[in-house]
Amino acid sequence: MPIATPESYAEMIDRARAGSFAYPAVNITSSQTVTAAIQGFAEAESDGIIQVSVGGAEYASGSTIKDRVSGSLALAAYATEVAKNYGVTIALHTDHCVKKNLDSWVRPLLAHEAEQVKRGENPLFQSHMFDGSDIPLDENLVIAAELLELSQAARTILEIEVGVVGGEEDGHEAEINDKLYTTVEDGLATVRALGSGEKGRYLTALTFGNVHGVYKPGAVKLRPAILKEIQDAVGAELGKTNPFDLVFHGGSGSTAQEISEAVDNGVIKMNIDTDTQYAFTRPVVGHIFSNYDGVLKVDGEVGNKKAYDPRAWGKLAEAGMAARIVEAAQQLRSAGHKIS
Repeated sequence: MPIATPESYAEMIDRARAGSFAYPAVNITSSQTVTAAIQGFAEAESDGIIQVSVGGAEYASGSTIKDRVSGSLALAAYATEVAKNYGVTIALHTDHCVKKNLDSWVRPLLAHEAEQVKRGENPLFQSHMFDGSDIPLDENLVIAAELLELSQAARTILEIEVGVVGGEEDGHEAEINDKLYTTVEDGLATVRALGSGEKGRYLTALTFGNVHGVYKPGAVKLRPAILKEIQDAVGAELGKTNPFDLVFHGGSGSTAQEISEAVDNGVIKMNIDTDTQYAFTRPVVGHIFSNYDGVLKVDGEVGNKKAYDPRAWGKLAEAGMAARIVEAAQQLRSAGHKIS
């Protein structure tokens, strides 16, 4: 199936809300990881989301070039072509754009997509995330309101973050402390500034102790019940049930119970990066250790071309990452859910 259209992306979100499941949102950095992600969604028979970070976009443009717009467009173009051969719908998303990167990344992409829409085409990406967690909430919401208007013109959906996700991702780092928990007051301020859909649809990452990366048990204290408290309070003001379409950031390493409770409380998208990075790399290491005398020209020998051919270990890497995505789809209950 092709990459999602604005209409089918909205349908994906609506199906997740109605069916109480969430889509894995997998970070990609190369054509191989794009293929692996789509393969995983196809094996799970789950529609899904692939997303690119600022660092991933820079890497994809050429590690010595580091053009985040060019890299984003290249990954999206590749995904658009290869996704046609799989029986699932894939949405494209840009992840964690902080304020300082807006003018060099997301705003140019939104302008590009607005021009596509003017020509009667679909936008290349279906959603973009603005991460305003490192600035005051008032400023965060002012910028989010502006981006929401631009998103309307580009027929894309905006994702915002209200609260702070701890840990480090692509050079953006936050401490693990009490600021990792969004409050009811934060949620109410969000809908008062951005509305509840009448100004444009948006996804909201409310934080409940989330941390990027994987930590030993006990280091991260997730409290998914916070999501229900905020949904209930905002819903009471608006007269709606679960008014927010929620995103779970820092999801790698979470327990099955934490994931289930978060989905029950309105999460429809869960970001997975660290786990899939490991799942991609681990089979490569195993191949090299097991075939060291084939991938290396040891003691003057010639090695084994079939062992060091990038396709040999590349297929293993893609299969490992795809298997982790199948697991994620099963945990998030999206397995078996795809637009016919």
